[in-house]
Amino acid sequence: MTGRAKRKAKSSQGSEAGSGESKKARPDDSTAIPSSEVGADLREEVAKLYKLQMPEDLYHFWDFCKGLCPENPRDALMGTLGLRLVGPFDILAEAHKSCQNPQPNFHLHWRYFYDPPEFQTILQGCGETQHHMGYYRDTPDALPSFVGENEAKKGFSIAQMGDNLFAAVYLYLLRKRKERHSRKAEGKAVESLEAKLKGRAEILGLSLEQKTKGMKQRDKKVVTKTFHGAGIVVPVDKNDVGYRELPETDAGLKKICKSIAEARNDEERVKAFRPLQEMITFVQFANDECDYGMGYELGIDLFCYGSHYFYKVIRQLLPMAYSLLKRNLFGEILEAHLSSRSHDTLDQLSPQ
Repeated sequence: MTGRAKRKAKSSQGSEAGSGESKKARPDDSTAIPSSEVGADLREEVAKLYKLQMPEDLYHFWDFCKGLCPENPRDALMGTLGLRLVGPFDILAEAHKSCQNPQPNFHLHWRYFYDPPEFQTILQGCGETQHHMGYYRDTPDALPSFVGENEAKKGFSIAQMGDNLFAAVYLYLLRKRKERHSRKAEGKAVESLEAKLKGRAEILGLSLEQKTKGMKQRDKKVVTKTFHGAGIVVPVDKNDVGYRELPETDAGLKKICKSIAEARNDEERVKAFRPLQEMITFVQFANDECDYGMGYELGIDLFCYGSHYFYKVIRQLLPMAYSLLKRNLFGEILEAHLSSRSHDTLDQLSPQ
């Protein structure tokens, strides 16, 4: 197809591998892990409230934390790592049944400012950086591709932390141990937790690697990293139809965004918007030719930039991309988030 922009060089490998969207989120899993002790009723409740299926490692991690602290599993890691189990774990703890908020929105439950619709918070860190970890999905009907990590007060970057919660917490533990000089008693508690994490992961057959074989296979399907770095996956066929790159580098797009967000007046802002309007026109052409990934990328990048000046454009780009890609739930999550995007209002089970 003449005139088609080439895919970014860093993502040129494995284009045909991304031509379909498999429901198998972890291609390197040779055998399924055994079922946890969490009952069917609670599992159905989580799926109903989030409209998402959870991986088995979430339920096993709940069992693991119940073993560490039976009276309060959600705080089982607070003393050693400063991590609290949130999100779906609040439902497993049945905290939603005594909810003080009459209308909780689980699309927003522990959804931090820079969390894209693909990201779902599972663990909350302590401290001022709003550190948190969660599952990252490429499609809403698939299991997570990996566990991601973000510090919302620092920016939009999402770092990969393995493909299951045991790996994420284990890697976090190793990092924290290097960063701080713990007292002897604290050191022993961390060592004990490390041994227990490794032991349970081994029993379950879960990898503790930061980048598993399945995650490396996903990397080949990533068409572009986007601003947040976690990347987006869209179907790309053998003729390279599905994605075309933006006519701007990441640095160039950030410069355009900065000029819009920091314009001194409306007249200056309208002028600064012109390059972005040109890109939106290119996206419309791309959508007509089934290159849905272009609008997806631009929408995610503008979302990551964070300025409210882009919300109208984001609403124009991303819901359309999600609809064309048959990822409508992500569009619902996006709309809820943009309507109530905040650095502070995070816990939907508390009074708002």
